Amino acid sequence: MTEQPYKRPRRFIAGVVCPKCNEMDKTVMFTNDEGDEVRECVACGFHQTYAQHAAEEQAQQELATRVTPAGKAVLDEGEQPLKIIGFGTVDPAQK
Repeated sequence: MTEQPYKRPRRFIAGVVCPKCNEMDKTVMFTNDEGDEVRECVACGFHQTYAQHAAEEQAQQELATRVTPAGKAVLDEGEQPLKIIGFGTVDPAQK
């Protein structure tokens, strides 16, 4: 007789709303074979590990800026940079 592997129990989490289908009380938590905590919606099949959830949370906390990765300024439609007259380098001929 071969021994069956231990089946980890799935626990329904009360009050949780699925981020995909917005159904309440349809989400279960369990530990998969790799030892990762997983949440899964029994209504739509949404599946997410704790590591994936943490990465998404971190990405959402990053502040959105108007600076591009190349360092080039992004201008809105019709917007132009401000030029301040008399500020900056002094023309030697004007001294």
